[in-house]
Amino acid sequence: MKIALVAARPKIADKKTNIETMKKYINKEKADLYVFGELFLCGYRCKDELRDLAEPIDGPSIKEMKKVAAENSCYIIFGMPLKDENIKGLIKNAAVMVHPNGKVDVYKKWFLPTFGPFEEKIFFDEGEELKVFETRFGRIGVLICYDIYFPEIAKAYTLQGADMLVCISASPSTTRKYFERLFPARAIENTVFVVYSNLVGTQEDLVFWGGSQLYTPLGELVAKTTLFKEEIKVVDVDFNELEQARAVRPVLRDLRPEIYHDLYELSRRHKS
Repeated sequence: MKIALVAARPKIADKKTNIETMKKYINKEKADLYVFGELFLCGYRCKDELRDLAEPIDGPSIKEMKKVAAENSCYIIFGMPLKDENIKGLIKNAAVMVHPNGKVDVYKKWFLPTFGPFEEKIFFDEGEELKVFETRFGRIGVLICYDIYFPEIAKAYTLQGADMLVCISASPSTTRKYFERLFPARAIENTVFVVYSNLVGTQEDLVFWGGSQLYTPLGELVAKTTLFKEEIKVVDVDFNELEQARAVRPVLRDLRPEIYHDLYELSRRHKS
């Protein structure tokens, strides 16, 4: 599977231009999967405008990206504000995966940072589903930015058969060191490939560091885009590597399910 790691700069509140930017990168390099950053459709620092920029799953932006995926026989993952399907006025911070056959999968961010410069809980509702996305190459579990700090999500995907974790992000330069410590950890503890795609450039008071990258199931860095620069890199991934990695580090074989019951009880105690 050829995966395009994209580090690009979206314009704030300009969906049309950002769709054209995605098209530009897709036309630039041939790949099976293109991965763009968090809220790439509208830019990260939209604040109150997010409600007006949000679209339903059958909205014009996803319809346009479905055409692009079909024309290029590829999968595309990108972030956007998504309207709740049932309750008017609620929006989610979503990652959308458009398939070449027109299918659309959606992941809605579980963990919304609301500290320091981040205000996501002011605007977004939390996601509640953890669904693995099926492709003709393998299974993908998608996370968004702060989700990577919570190993339970990565484990939940792996136990559903995920071969790869894809994390799309809007990480500013102040958080880079934390993210780059977590990627190899998530890869090793689940023996899965880890793909990361970050925004790049300045949006108001945030400077995004780019650095989109890919790790093997044993935590080795395979490729990384240049820091603070817009760039695309295409990497070949062979999912057959998973069997050997899981023989060398059998963490999934050695997993003890009872620990999750204990964690639930400890967590309940912590909350009370």
